Amino acid sequence: MRRNTLTAIGAVVGSLALAATLTGCGGSSSASDAKVVTVYSADGLKGENGDGWYDQVFKDFEKKTGIKVKYVEGGSGEMVQRAVREKSNTQADVLVTLPPFIQQAGGKGLLAKYEPKGSDQVDAADKGADGTWTSVVNNYFGFIYNKKELKTPPQTWEELLDGKYKNKLQYSTPGVAGDGTAVVVKAMHDFGGKDAAMAYLKKLQANNVGPSASTGKLAPKVDKGELLVANGDVQMNFAQAKTMPNLGIWFPKTESGKPTSFALPYAAGLVNKAPHSANGKKLLDFMLEAKQQQEVSSIGGGFSARRDVKATDANAVALAKVMDGVEIFEPDWSDIDKNLQTYVEDWKSATGS
Repeated sequence: MRRNTLTAIGAVVGSLALAATLTGCGGSSSASDAKVVTVYSADGLKGENGDGWYDQVFKDFEKKTGIKVKYVEGGSGEMVQRAVREKSNTQADVLVTLPPFIQQAGGKGLLAKYEPKGSDQVDAADKGADGTWTSVVNNYFGFIYNKKELKTPPQTWEELLDGKYKNKLQYSTPGVAGDGTAVVVKAMHDFGGKDAAMAYLKKLQANNVGPSASTGKLAPKVDKGELLVANGDVQMNFAQAKTMPNLGIWFPKTESGKPTSFALPYAAGLVNKAPHSANGKKLLDFMLEAKQQQEVSSIGGGFSARRDVKATDANAVALAKVMDGVEIFEPDWSDIDKNLQTYVEDWKSATGS
């Protein structure tokens, strides 16, 4: 969703490469036992300098199990589309995306039913009712601004229409990026409906730099002052702020409303007909273990998916402060999943994108 550059952790050599080839022909018991697991994921959990939550989890998982993690990263929509193209020759074992793309993946038959150990501690709203996916990191949608250029963040959506933001504002592409889709979701909520939201986004387009398939690439531009404002999410931007000191997180409101946000969790599922299904299950179990969930805030800058894990580290305290005073609403994800293409087409029509 944020970086287009695909990265990989671990190498598949020798017999493992042969096993991967065999799985493309329908899989085999020996392939399932191969010491590798392939993860297709939205970006944000892997650190730029090897210091992200994924980096630690994958390192600890390999140490414990001997299973190497092959990691492929892109936008939520991009990862789902790739998995769809590969349905006849499945490559991924675990798929991690933001809503509504995890629901979209389920609707396209990409996910197998598997409820990881510990998922009983995940709230019902943060996992699939059919048992095909569960959140592994909780998160919230937000915006970022350059703290050096703007002494205080904008307060309202309407402020972003000001001429000082012309070519200094950018948000990632709805329908491609999870956070980009979230812009439309939040605007529809804040303005009270689709038509009002599209009318606003049409006006905003005069200041928008243009489309971006990657939300993660916007943060460095904001930090450097190339942009003053962009969209993002709390976990990713909080983690990025460790090396990007000019990033500030904020939540737009309408002139008559309150700052709002909504949960935008990293949701993980076992891929249907995964070539290394057993290893995928082990990794999902591992991600939800209490130790890894405790590190979601201390290392990843996010929120634990388990309600029985109470983080008290410095990051957890700072994150609570970021969310203070923000009204949280719950989108109708089934409606969004059903009508996503229509909303995206309406956005394209409104903005001329």
